Amino acid sequence: MDTLKTPLHADHLRLGAKMVPFAGYEMPIQYSGISAEHQAVRTAAGLFDVSHMGELEVKGPGAVAWVDRLITNDLGRLADNKALYTCACNERGTILDDLIVYRKSADDVLVVCNASNREKIAAHFLGRQKPGVSVRDASDDYALLALQGPRAFDVWEAAGGDRALRASLRSFQFARTNLAGTELTIARTGYTGEDGVELFLAPDRASSVWNRLLEAGKAQGLSPIGLGARDTLRLEAKLALYGNDIDETTNPLEAGLAWVVKFEKPDFLGKAALHEIRASGLTRKLIGFEMTGRGVGRHGYPLLDSSGAAVGVCTSGGPSPTLGKAIGLGFLPCALAEVGTPIDVDCRGKAVPARVVPTPFYRRPR
Repeated sequence: MDTLKTPLHADHLRLGAKMVPFAGYEMPIQYSGISAEHQAVRTAAGLFDVSHMGELEVKGPGAVAWVDRLITNDLGRLADNKALYTCACNERGTILDDLIVYRKSADDVLVVCNASNREKIAAHFLGRQKPGVSVRDASDDYALLALQGPRAFDVWEAAGGDRALRASLRSFQFARTNLAGTELTIARTGYTGEDGVELFLAPDRASSVWNRLLEAGKAQGLSPIGLGARDTLRLEAKLALYGNDIDETTNPLEAGLAWVVKFEKPDFLGKAALHEIRASGLTRKLIGFEMTGRGVGRHGYPLLDSSGAAVGVCTSGGPSPTLGKAIGLGFLPCALAEVGTPIDVDCRGKAVPARVVPTPFYRRPR
């Protein structure tokens, strides 16, 4: 299968991005360098191309109620023009994908899934259609940009965006607006631990908006950001990465996502299994750790107890540019999951000391 390209592929090449294959797409992993890009988002603003994400449009009478049965969070409680983070589970209560679901109206819902799961989630939803509700994989009809960081709204306004949105658009709300003649949807969502917005627009308008934002944002320190810094930013904020921290072998309760499981809902796919898991008690938890010895935990490295036995696994790990230390996430038995517990990380055959710490590792200043 040929590698796919986003509508901004030529722009990335012009900016000198290092390109890598990711979820079937050729994507920029870095421009100026991962650490510099990371710090730009934490201190100023960064612009990401996330057009590889999947979008499903669900329309028809009762679309909200229908989608609500396929997700763990409660879409029915939301007002129009609001979004929520959620999981979609199978009958076993394990995670098919984590999603952001946007409620446009009771009859119109947009579901955004991970690029690697686009075909799976589309098939999952399409296979459960009911008369009167239509499901369409509309991913190719959308470009998606993320403008993130403490100066994100300064950049938006410098580019000619509606100044009223800074105050009126709350977290996980979205609105229709325009930027220099381009119609788009702006959502106060993101995957960095910083304030900011994501912009949904037509693919043929993506390059124009991307370059307008980059030009207008020069005075605010705006930088283009690749997948490398996207990963370090989300790790510091303990935002799960599907395929690393969560997948079809994990359930939301052990992954620290119980807050998106609404057992009070009448029913949803996986509810019975999750009830049973909750009643029987968890055996492991997703924890955060920091390295206290010289080494870096990486995905797949074993986590060891005091006797040297492998009792868990690192799901994500790497240096934290903000904290100046190596951090990671991983699953441990509940008995070893308490903050302060010393563990070792098997770094290619060498046991390196670490300890369990509170998460998220980073919280943005309010």
